[in-house]
Amino acid sequence: MDLQSTVAAFPQVTPIDGLDRAWTWRLNPVLNFAGALTADGTRLLQTNQVRRHDEALARAVLAFARAHESELIAEGRFLTCVGGFEAPGYGFDALAATVPGVHGHHRVRNPDLTPLTTIVFPAYRCEFSGRETREEAKARYHKMLPTADIGRGPVPFLKMRFDNPRTGGGSNNPGRALARPEVLQAEIPELRDAPGGFVEYENHAGDVRRVEWEQNGTWVLSDASGRHGLGLGELLALVEESLRGPYGW
Repeated sequence: MDLQSTVAAFPQVTPIDGLDRAWTWRLNPVLNFAGALTADGTRLLQTNQVRRHDEALARAVLAFARAHESELIAEGRFLTCVGGFEAPGYGFDALAATVPGVHGHHRVRNPDLTPLTTIVFPAYRCEFSGRETREEAKARYHKMLPTADIGRGPVPFLKMRFDNPRTGGGSNNPGRALARPEVLQAEIPELRDAPGGFVEYENHAGDVRRVEWEQNGTWVLSDASGRHGLGLGELLALVEESLRGPYGW
């Protein structure tokens, strides 16, 4: 496939100023796309924007992606992330990429292009562990990360399991499973008056922590450094910080 000719034939396609072999195109007023060929011209690096379009951001994303191709297109990885990305007016601190077997773009209109396309998007370093399986990568990309929303905030990587004898709530899976941070923050207060209950969670760095409630009214956070008795407010703040890691936002 001649990638340059293929992209040049897209609807409403225009070149991106300041970046060679790079274009924007759109299918409707809501969906905006931009893409650039890799340095060797064998792959399309594509980024998507929904509703709000910012060509300067798209250009910054594609330029950074091209400069970090070898890190973003990594054999055996389903989601990759490179820190250090910046764009004026945005809080993103990383750029991420996902493979054809996860994103599936172009499979309806141009299926031959799908295996040649790497989707890249601005992101936050705390959103990726580097250990995602194919199914976890699909869940993150399609359901949990609004990757085309350029005004979005971070959705930190989180896996958790829990059991609450008082409410009857708990995990159905044998181990920790992907979850949204708001689920973790909601389940921790529910441990009150539930001796024997727990919430266990893992952040993007692979650090595992366990939260329990003791009958003396103390909340206990257990991590690699030991057990720590805390008030609920302090505990929730520490949990949020542990999901952000050293990167913040």
